[in-house]
Amino acid sequence: MVDKTDDTKDFAEERVSKSQLKRESAALQDLAAELAELSKAQLTALSLPDDILAALSQAAALPPRGARKRQLKYVGGLFRGIDVGPVMEKLARIKNQSADAARELHNIERWRERLIAGDDAALTQFLSEYPAADRQHLRQLVRSAKKEAGQNASPRHARLLFRYLRELFETAGSNG
Repeated sequence: MVDKTDDTKDFAEERVSKSQLKRESAALQDLAAELAELSKAQLTALSLPDDILAALSQAAALPPRGARKRQLKYVGGLFRGIDVGPVMEKLARIKNQSADAARELHNIERWRERLIAGDDAALTQFLSEYPAADRQHLRQLVRSAKKEAGQNASPRHARLLFRYLRELFETAGSNG
């Protein structure tokens, strides 16, 4: 005689609940929505199959209501055919790079505001932290930006100062 309890245990272990399938499907659709927000260069870096790339491009072009939702559902279905683990890891790296870039821009902005509003002490501190900076050029940019701010003029020199600071941070980041 065959023991039926063993067969039902095996079947129960292999069977996935309908709720679990819905959660997995929703997670894949969420992943598709996140990927649809990326630029073409970022999507290309993910090494996705061509059909998924095309479907994501279509989803990105659609308005955020019904048609886009259906397209993202379709992309989620396409994801069932591939291993999405590596895609999720690369997406996390891209998000982290974006967060790091935003932090760096905020830091540059704080330095610029501090240099424009501050005195020679702020400039001296900046030059001690970034010795590669051209002291004379930096002083000239700060002085011109202060003058513009006092006259409520167009912030041309403040933008030039920001660009110069960004260049300094990029060279300091590549050297360090």
